[in-house]
Amino acid sequence: MQNKKTSLYSQAHLMVAAMRVYEHLNSRPPTVDDVCRVINISVEQGYFICRKLQDIDIIKAVEGSYGTRLFINDHLKLEDLPRDEPENKLEDDLKKFQSTQKALSQKIETFQAQQKQKKKDLFAEMEKKLKEELEKK
Repeated sequence: MQNKKTSLYSQAHLMVAAMRVYEHLNSRPPTVDDVCRVINISVEQGYFICRKLQDIDIIKAVEGSYGTRLFINDHLKLEDLPRDEPENKLEDDLKKFQSTQKALSQKIETFQAQQKQKKKDLFAEMEKKLKEELEKK
């Protein structure tokens, strides 16, 4: 039997409940970061769940002068979510995203190191030519 905590259905209910609790306690709609802190999940996972809920039109994200705030649009659509879908897809997508980010960071570091070496080689070449010209005089 599937663990209820790992289904999108449970995660979506938890997210919507956290949005309600946050808004009740703070008298303002929450951001994704606020909701993630309330239910103690990673920000990446929170954004992933929020995007899914936005696609299904359960919640809306509204950009304002104080950042992007979340609003519950149609909580009844939560019941249309599959109840036994494991979160493994979520974890797999999250791991894939994190590995992509890590690969991108490594690529950037490699590029920066190459640029640094090119710059060093260029200065060494310029210094060598300068010395040769000084020796000619």
